[in-house]
Amino acid sequence: MNGTSEKKVMIHLENVIKAYRLGQISHGTLNRDLQSWWARLRHRPDPNVKLGRESRVDGDIIYALNGVSLTARQGECIGIIGGNGAGKSTLLKLVSRVTTPTAGSIDLYGRVTSMLEIGTGFHGEMTGRENIYLNGAILGMSRSEISAKLEEIIDFSEIREFIDTPVKRYSSGMYVKLAFAVASHLDSEIVIMDEVLAVGDAAFQKKCIQKMRSTAMDENRTVLYVSHNMSTVRELCDRCIVLSEGRIIYDGETEEAIRYYRSNLLLANETGEKLDQRPRRSGNLSGLCKMTDLYLVNDVIKGEEPLRFRLRVHAESDFEEICLRMVVSNSIGQIVGMSCSQPFRVSGGTAWYGFSFSAGPLAAGDYVCNLTLLSFDGSIQTRHDFLSNVFSFRIDEAHLYFGQRWTVRNWGNTKLPIIMTEELRDEYRN
Repeated sequence: MNGTSEKKVMIHLENVIKAYRLGQISHGTLNRDLQSWWARLRHRPDPNVKLGRESRVDGDIIYALNGVSLTARQGECIGIIGGNGAGKSTLLKLVSRVTTPTAGSIDLYGRVTSMLEIGTGFHGEMTGRENIYLNGAILGMSRSEISAKLEEIIDFSEIREFIDTPVKRYSSGMYVKLAFAVASHLDSEIVIMDEVLAVGDAAFQKKCIQKMRSTAMDENRTVLYVSHNMSTVRELCDRCIVLSEGRIIYDGETEEAIRYYRSNLLLANETGEKLDQRPRRSGNLSGLCKMTDLYLVNDVIKGEEPLRFRLRVHAESDFEEICLRMVVSNSIGQIVGMSCSQPFRVSGGTAWYGFSFSAGPLAAGDYVCNLTLLSFDGSIQTRHDFLSNVFSFRIDEAHLYFGQRWTVRNWGNTKLPIIMTEELRDEYRN
């Protein structure tokens, strides 16, 4: 970040406040509604909202953002992390001009490409090819400029055979592949992404991260990226801000920001990461026992220490034996191993359970975990809940392994147990 202070400012927010009225869409009187409308039109503070409040909620007003100031320079990749409801998506919507601030100023110095949800800016009746031209035209590019990049966009999206099909027939994965290909290749100076990579498969996520890193470094674009996946934030971002209750509480180096978030917010709020609202994409689930919250005790593992985490589980009834299965994949989506917990008893209702996993056999690197809650009745297995990419962790150090520095490229992710040696009897010699 030392060299960024001399680069051009691309995004500047000064004391931005965004307030919403709870339970209704107007102030109740035409006069006050007109006052608020006229203030928004002139980019002035709303006279009907009290500003500068310490509390996030004031009567029927909630402050989604409460005094946010931020400067992003050319070529910076900035991660934005925080719990649900911290104000992350609201911040991106304000920068994307989807909505306007209640108070404060937002200055942008370049064209903005935003991916706030899957297929943002796409027209369902138009084909993928037509939507590429549409998105380029919205950014102010000429048809010839878009045509020059068309083949590169189609190749990157990996959906060439469907490019002339209306996008309303696309799956969510196809949507996000095309949307990211368009956003990363068209000529915009600012790129904004809100958790969109969570839909793509792991290999495509890796490809997208590499593209955005090269885009920021080689083309000097500015990237704002919101995600709950700390592994992708680590890989993409050199700087990270932590939001809590509408305020920036930390702004600095990515690893320190993640550590601050884990130790200060999740420890203070034992609910940790919310899991109950995540979509379940796998069928054949009973739903009788579900994972609702996650708290990672440590997501960076050094030496021989174990990975430790806690899950809050809600059960509809009592279960004598429930098992947690964890499948571990590397950063490009290859499965490197599986582990199961000891069976544990779950009583009807909601409770926290702690887990500890020895990551000793794994090499240094980033890993992603899928979690499944299972129960067994003889040989019959019942899956109650399943979540993919629930959390990520990093093994930080590559120790010498029998005198050799371990390299994933040469030997893979798993350090197999030592081969035991026995001395042969005389008849087996020669």
